[in-house]
Amino acid sequence: MTGAQPVILGDMPSLSKLYVNAAATAARRRVLGTDAGISLPPCGHEVRGVLAEVGNLTAFQHLVGETASDVLPAGFIHALAFPVAMSVMNRDDFPLPLLGMVHLKNTVEQHGTILFTEALDITSWAENLRGHRAGTQVDIVAQVRRTGESEVLWKGTSTYLAKGVFLPGIDKPSAPPAPTTFSAPDPTALWQLGVDTGRAYAAVSGDFNPIHLSVLSARALGMRRSIAHGMYLASRALADVGAVKGDSFRWDVAFEGPVFLPARVALDISSVDSLSGAWRHSDYTAWNPRSGRRHFSGSVSAL
Repeated sequence: MTGAQPVILGDMPSLSKLYVNAAATAARRRVLGTDAGISLPPCGHEVRGVLAEVGNLTAFQHLVGETASDVLPAGFIHALAFPVAMSVMNRDDFPLPLLGMVHLKNTVEQHGTILFTEALDITSWAENLRGHRAGTQVDIVAQVRRTGESEVLWKGTSTYLAKGVFLPGIDKPSAPPAPTTFSAPDPTALWQLGVDTGRAYAAVSGDFNPIHLSVLSARALGMRRSIAHGMYLASRALADVGAVKGDSFRWDVAFEGPVFLPARVALDISSVDSLSGAWRHSDYTAWNPRSGRRHFSGSVSAL
């Protein structure tokens, strides 16, 4: 975590207000330029005593295929922490434009169950500003603890790319990595995603980014159609891995190609057991069954 103590926010930030502010900031920077500098904010943000809303939890579980229970799925915790992470990226001293950020990958470490009745402290900060062949990337970290306790129960690191933004003094890789070949296996599942998938996930996560909501709003931001939320797709894959993952696990996902809605998505999950027969980890890959283009891949491993 950054060296400075986090700024304590009185309430959970409103994502809709953050998006409006991000749009206003982008317009102001286009006209006046930016004075945000090339360093990350010296401190993060924290919200204390956060409680999950049971209606949202139930709707989330139903939407991604999780079993209904009092336990918060790891993807739901990401959504719960997302407004705090967004508020860090919305600071005036954050050097990258929030709107248009591309979600490259995500890593979550979960250390035990979290119930919807438990009050939580959520802290988020930015780190590891670095170059990318297509722009500048940054990690946004979120940690979740039970209120008043020091043990971190959930930690998520989201890597974002500001495409086309090259900050002075930050080197970019000289050459792109070698492309990997992908041969689609026989799928273990086929998802049918309707055109309203983005709106449905926005309703339970609060993430009303316009690129996910409709053809018109997506086209206004340069997309040909609306696209599915990356964390909706990853959360659905995690649900398909199932309860075998236990209460403590590491969950990785890398996003490669957008899922334009409506869509059919093929998924393959392969699991590896230890010599004793206990589950050790699962790998998953999702792709377009018509074109064979991979959308995302990742793994879930026991901790």
